Amino acid sequence: MARQPIRWLVPALLVLVWLAVGGGLGPFAGKLTEVSTNDQAAFLPQSAESTRVLEVRERFRAGETQPLIVVWTAGGADVTPEQTAAATRALASLRGTTGVAGTPSPAIGSDDGKALRGIVQLASGVDDALGEILDRIGSAVAVDGLRAELAGPAATRADLSDAFAGIDGLLLGVALLAVLIILLAVYRSVLLPLVIIVGAIFALGLACAVVYFLADRDIVRVDGQVQGILFILVIGAATDYALLLTARFREELATTGDRFAAGRVALRRSFGPIVASAATVALGLLALLLSNLTNNRALGPVGAIGIVCAALSALTFLPAVLVLLGRAALWPAKPHPADAGTRGIWGRVAAVVDRRPRRLWIATILPLIALALMAPQLNARGVPLDETFVNDAPSVAAQATLSEHYPEGSGQPAVIVAPAGRAAAVARAAGGVEGVSDAAVVSESGRPGGPPKIVDGLALVEATLSDAPDGDAAQDTVKRLRTALDSENGVMVGGYSAQRYDTTETAKSDTLLIVPVVLAIILLILIVLLRSLLTPVLLVVTVALNFLATLGVSALVFTHVFGFTGSDASVPLYGFVFLVALGVDYNIFLMSRVREETALHGTREGVLRGLVTTGGVITSAGVVLAATFAALAVIPLAFLLQTAFIVAFGVLLDTLVVRSLLVPALIRDLDARAWWPSRLGLRGEEQASRAPAGTPR
Repeated sequence: MARQPIRWLVPALLVLVWLAVGGGLGPFAGKLTEVSTNDQAAFLPQSAESTRVLEVRERFRAGETQPLIVVWTAGGADVTPEQTAAATRALASLRGTTGVAGTPSPAIGSDDGKALRGIVQLASGVDDALGEILDRIGSAVAVDGLRAELAGPAATRADLSDAFAGIDGLLLGVALLAVLIILLAVYRSVLLPLVIIVGAIFALGLACAVVYFLADRDIVRVDGQVQGILFILVIGAATDYALLLTARFREELATTGDRFAAGRVALRRSFGPIVASAATVALGLLALLLSNLTNNRALGPVGAIGIVCAALSALTFLPAVLVLLGRAALWPAKPHPADAGTRGIWGRVAAVVDRRPRRLWIATILPLIALALMAPQLNARGVPLDETFVNDAPSVAAQATLSEHYPEGSGQPAVIVAPAGRAAAVARAAGGVEGVSDAAVVSESGRPGGPPKIVDGLALVEATLSDAPDGDAAQDTVKRLRTALDSENGVMVGGYSAQRYDTTETAKSDTLLIVPVVLAIILLILIVLLRSLLTPVLLVVTVALNFLATLGVSALVFTHVFGFTGSDASVPLYGFVFLVALGVDYNIFLMSRVREETALHGTREGVLRGLVTTGGVITSAGVVLAATFAALAVIPLAFLLQTAFIVAFGVLLDTLVVRSLLVPALIRDLDARAWWPSRLGLRGEEQASRAPAGTPR
């Protein structure tokens, strides 16, 4: 009797600790935007040629600036000389105003006479007030009879900030609402879904506090994309782990009726799979540290921190609350034993697997292979600017206007760094490269003609490209420029198109490096967990096949449904890390239970019992994770929409097909050989044969 109060004390203390964590650290989810940046230049490959050009280019400016392009049109009519003069005066009036660096350029007319263009350099450190500054500039450059639009990097950056505005409210709200609806449908309980969501929110608060602390000290870097993925990852993973542990608690509570015994058994049986799952995802994310792209490296530790916090909440807060609430947590539903689903849908699925396993896995794997063969059709050379934003962003419309009246690359010229003595020759050579419409040395005044501006013995050449700077043709022109110009003698080609090219090439090399590392990590964890070699190899092959099949479907959907002409270079890598690492989770949940049952009943019975007992909870977990990642679509960016589709569709494909049919059929067909070199299956059959009839589990 003396131990009775202690049994209540430990879970009560755990709940109090998490309440303090939630109350004290929860606000950091909203404060994370204070230490995040959406400066796309900060996420370029550090060793790439275009990045070195960017560093050199900053020396030619009084300080770090970002260009804003103002374009005027007269609704199809010709621009008058009076309007040109008025536009030039409007630009000149911006000199010395808040946020403007140097003297804006004069208004330059287009060859067709129907547009004007001027460039305003914005000072660094104006991110917080960028929207306000652009509004003021938009008002200042208004000219009677002309429509003024703002394009260029500064305008795009402002639209990115608008896209991520409210990310800690809208995205989080949509994700939690989706999870709540699914949990209410799964549990048919009032209290339990709320407990699981509270645990996920506590985990997110802890993760955001840790990330905030590290980002504030420049140990990790956070942008809007990383922040959004962190939110989704923590909510989805914490809910998945909670579903696994809660299902086991419900089984044990139905068997023993003792909440403390049920809590101990549920925690003991779920601890291994949850830790293995969290380790798989966290280490898979940390493999992104091998990337040469800064935003990929940033996601690695931030995502890993989120996964660890999700697992910590699921293994401490949730079991403590379940023990304190007991059966009340499930009200009005009742706990049911592990074999309650033998007559339900998963009992019928298990019967199909048991009847013709070889025919089933062959029939399942062939369509997956057919879909995987379409994966190379996914164009991952980047998304054009007009597809970057899902909605109609003002900077995209302005860029379209600019491209209509000026050479398509005029707003984002290629920037060539050359020794001052060779600048004129480099300009002539660049002008003769296919895809370049014009090339000129940058002068002291910043306008064509005049003496060149020289800094540290270097000069800049700006090459206007004939094609849109965000298209594949512009990247090909960059390749030709670098081939034509002698890079060994200090000539480097940079600029927007070169940055896109270098990012694409770096992402390709990252994928070739990181993919095998992640697969090796997953394989090692599965070998340790299952104490087998053959089954872990099969599981890794199935999740990799699921990923390739998902890419094949995505290639079709992105083109024919969403209307994208391509995807960001990092989308396949993000999709791989999330989908493969998270996809293995469900195989871990299934196969850890199959192994447990195999030790008692042999492989055949172990597969069937494992499939029946975990079918409902794993399917629910897959639906929850798919729904949470789908919530990323509320942020109107193609990168996140494409990532959301790949992960959501891939998780559902893995949950409903690979884990439910392919994997059980393979293991059932292999029987005891699946556990090679262990003799686990044979030992299970021997133990089952020695047990008296009717012996309870």
